[in-house]
Amino acid sequence: MTQVQLGEACGLSQSAVSRLEKRGTDPYAMDVLLRLSAHLGIPARLLGLAENGTQARNGTEHVDRRQFLGGVAAAAATPVLATVPDLPDEAGQQAAALRLGTTAFRRLDGSTPSRELADVVHSHMRLIQGLAGSTPTDSHRSKLAAVASETASLAAWLAWDMGDNGSARSFYGAAIKAARSAGDPLLAAYQAGSLAQFEAHAGNAAQALSLALTARRHLGSTRPPIADAWLSSVEALGHAAGGDRRSADRALTRSRTVAATLAGSELPPWPWVFAFDESKVAAFRVTCGARLSVPEWVTTADASALATGHAKQRALVVLDIAAGHLAAGRIEAAFALASRAMETGLQYRSGRIVERARALRRSLITSSPPKVVRDFDERLHGVYL
Repeated sequence: MTQVQLGEACGLSQSAVSRLEKRGTDPYAMDVLLRLSAHLGIPARLLGLAENGTQARNGTEHVDRRQFLGGVAAAAATPVLATVPDLPDEAGQQAAALRLGTTAFRRLDGSTPSRELADVVHSHMRLIQGLAGSTPTDSHRSKLAAVASETASLAAWLAWDMGDNGSARSFYGAAIKAARSAGDPLLAAYQAGSLAQFEAHAGNAAQALSLALTARRHLGSTRPPIADAWLSSVEALGHAAGGDRRSADRALTRSRTVAATLAGSELPPWPWVFAFDESKVAAFRVTCGARLSVPEWVTTADASALATGHAKQRALVVLDIAAGHLAAGRIEAAFALASRAMETGLQYRSGRIVERARALRRSLITSSPPKVVRDFDERLHGVYL
């Protein structure tokens, strides 16, 4: 491989590659080294990405933490290497390498506070946008637009987790716009459905259902079963936000029926990085039950729901289970669960989890709260997320 070929594949000039070969990795930021690691198949630790405490500089800024996250991202991407298509053209190789980084960051979300991951993701997004703005061909630009859409969607998810709903909406809007520019109906449907899920959680039922319908229109009559199952659950959230129990139940039944056909299938098709199965439907049912104040929905699906997702996602499910117990009058059980979920929120500095805990507390109006509630209040009063 020539220096020109390597530079074009990784977004570097020929002279930058030459300097890299002569001087080593010290002047280079995490995103550059991550692209090189992914493209050349070099273990990230050999580039200093996985060594916590290794000093590198981007201008005058120390980037120890960003280097470390980049190294973990490279390791986390390994299981999904098989899902990246074998693209012979250099534009396709560049887009695949960038997508690999985005996928790795999405996997890191489960074990890394969003506030620490967001800066790295924003840098990755700026890199993609810069490359898309300078590419000479429409084909290359479309490929990069698809990757930009995925990265903007991840930035939206992180903003939502931090409790910054305004930024989340802005990033989701950018993700939808980029997906349309890419000309990919499956990706456009995924991003519209993601924003629909966000609006349903925010209580905007009409907007959520309208966005879910838009997502289905993008897909047309032929759509992957995983998209159908997921969108049905998102629609259930929209109906629950509007207080329509019957429609929510129908949508959940359809989602569970389709999800049952996915058992034992291969890796979920792009852009679904994580599998969607019956336990995910159970989690949606718990959330709908909490929104509708239907305790039986919560208690019948809680065990399955807790078997899905990472720690932050499970904490949100636990808060929904707590809401179900509270609706049934089991105050002590509700706030014992809520306290456990809030500790997870504090561990990962998740504004979304903490705000959901606050909302649960607001829903209980009593002049003489039991001790478990008083303890919960005392813990919550010292939280500034």
